[in-house]
Amino acid sequence: MDLLKKYLVTLLILVTLCAIRFANPWFLDVMRLKALDNHQRQQETVVVDNIVTVEINNDTLAEYGQWPFPRKDLAEEVHRLYSHGAGLVIMPMLFADEDRFGGDEAFTQMLLETPTLIGQVPATITDGNPVTRGVAAVGASWEGWLYKYGGAIGPLKSFADAAYGVGMLIVSPEADGVVRRVPLVVDIEGVIYPSMSMEIIRAASGDISYQIKTGAAGVEALRIPKYGKQITDANGNLWVDFKYKTEVYPLHEALPDLTGKIVILSLTASGLDSVVSTPVGNIYNHDLIAATATTMMSGRNISRPYWSDFAELGASFSLALIIALTVLIFKWYAGALMLPTFTLGAYYGSLYLFNTKSYLLDWSWPILTIFVVWAAAAFMRFMQEYKEKMAIKKQFGGYASPAVVKLLQENPALIKEGVKKEVSICFTDLRGFTPLGESFGDDVKGLTKIMNGYMDAITQPVLDANGMIIKYIGDASMHIHNAPIEDKNHPKTAVQTGLNMLKAVEKFNDKIVAEGRPPVGMGLGINTGLGYIGEMGSTERHSYDILGDAVSTAARLESQCKTYGVLSIVGETTYEATKDDFNYLKLDNVAVKGKTVGITIYTVLDKKYGAVHTHDVMHQQYRRQDFGSAIATCKALRNDFDGQMKGYYDMWIERCEYMKTQDLPDMIEWDGVFIATSK
Repeated sequence: MDLLKKYLVTLLILVTLCAIRFANPWFLDVMRLKALDNHQRQQETVVVDNIVTVEINNDTLAEYGQWPFPRKDLAEEVHRLYSHGAGLVIMPMLFADEDRFGGDEAFTQMLLETPTLIGQVPATITDGNPVTRGVAAVGASWEGWLYKYGGAIGPLKSFADAAYGVGMLIVSPEADGVVRRVPLVVDIEGVIYPSMSMEIIRAASGDISYQIKTGAAGVEALRIPKYGKQITDANGNLWVDFKYKTEVYPLHEALPDLTGKIVILSLTASGLDSVVSTPVGNIYNHDLIAATATTMMSGRNISRPYWSDFAELGASFSLALIIALTVLIFKWYAGALMLPTFTLGAYYGSLYLFNTKSYLLDWSWPILTIFVVWAAAAFMRFMQEYKEKMAIKKQFGGYASPAVVKLLQENPALIKEGVKKEVSICFTDLRGFTPLGESFGDDVKGLTKIMNGYMDAITQPVLDANGMIIKYIGDASMHIHNAPIEDKNHPKTAVQTGLNMLKAVEKFNDKIVAEGRPPVGMGLGINTGLGYIGEMGSTERHSYDILGDAVSTAARLESQCKTYGVLSIVGETTYEATKDDFNYLKLDNVAVKGKTVGITIYTVLDKKYGAVHTHDVMHQQYRRQDFGSAIATCKALRNDFDGQMKGYYDMWIERCEYMKTQDLPDMIEWDGVFIATSK
């Protein structure tokens, strides 16, 4: 087989496999779903603490009698659940017929007195009086996308009017009979009806309605404000996270404290139970409802993004092509090593995206494509080499010929060596978090969004200057300049970046103040010195980091911003390298926490001011121990520098007053260094 032919045959096999994936026949869809089920089974079971199941099992029937119970008795049992603190009771049952024991009035009264949800079911009956719920539709029309039914059977009208909510009891198995997705809403005669899980979320949040958003490609999401958007497929189906389970308690036994919990009262007795097949095995229908509701409340939306098919097709083609070329060009063991790398990478990459991003990306077809192409390329490579060996043996007898293909294999360098070099380090910290947090109350999501906006604002100037963000620590940050990208003027870059960050905070404040939020501030500490930079941490978890005395000093400088009442503090080394580039004011000679040697610290201003000389005179007075004159000068300076230094001068006046009470050495022996007692 000549060289061109083996490439063409390999490419043809690869293109055929990709064409099959593009056509996406039903068997491929089933195979993909089966593969994705593995991710669900890999998860550890999580027992939820806000939903419990109270079951009517075989022992319950032996204790209470046959089902259905008289509705008066059933109403009393529901009251018993609420007496144990239940916040919401769910009965996934259809009450479409009158009670043969005449207990409907008591049952209706129970529904009026409690926030209880009952069920209804889709059917072909058109006069079943189902109960709908108000919904706000956004975007394109949802008609034609939701699962459509000709009718539905709802509860008795008195129950429907009295119930806190009525949810549609419906499952939607895939082609293989396994339930992976649950419709959150369905279309019955042109009207949207919510599922039981959707009603649970609505009722738990206290909303009277919900929202549906539809785009050109179908339903995009449903939303109840308290729990955010629920990402669905085009037909309004939610992928269920089946790791969630509930505690189960028999109805006839003593009940635990149910304070604030959602209680699902469900049948599990033989012949009365409703079992569905799921990726994690057969479960009761109430378990499906609980898992669906918990998935919605958790904020984790499992989904297949719109780009999934393209990503899977692209991964299959590119990885298979790479391994084919490797096998056909390089030595046999190169492809042999690459095969497990690619196959395990496809599987664990899919698993990683499921665990971290909640994306369902298929690993089975990419692995099959990679293996088939690898096997075909390896077979053709083997046949080629075998024929060449046979030809050589025939032509030259027992002589061995030299190699005709030279291996050009480049091994990726994965280990990063640490370096020691001079860098400029910058620490920042948010000021004013407490009033900002209080303005949000219990709206953690809103506060998180604002904090992310703040981090975005202060990060962009660093990225624009080719700096390296080392870490975020709560509302604080640390970044460096001159590593890993070289920057000969890194002290200047660091100071300019710091000023740009402060300006970014001002713009951020303009935005949040317009939204009615209190403004925030930022403290900034900059220092220049040697640092040890590289991958640091444990074998399992590590990151790019820096260590060194200069780093500790930068952190201490930032922490002193509050003490000195300034926005920025720049270390002596950075100042000496940039004193001709920026407008500085001397702050102090201080030995920061943990240090015995003092350094001169400065604050950098955004423009030049005429009062700098007077400020320097004040420090000369202080150094001469003429504290009274220094105090007078501070008072005269309080309104200069556009008021930026007012807090500093107030602090310095207190310092001078304190120094007046101290037994200081004479002016010649006194070095003027202040020993900081806090970080």
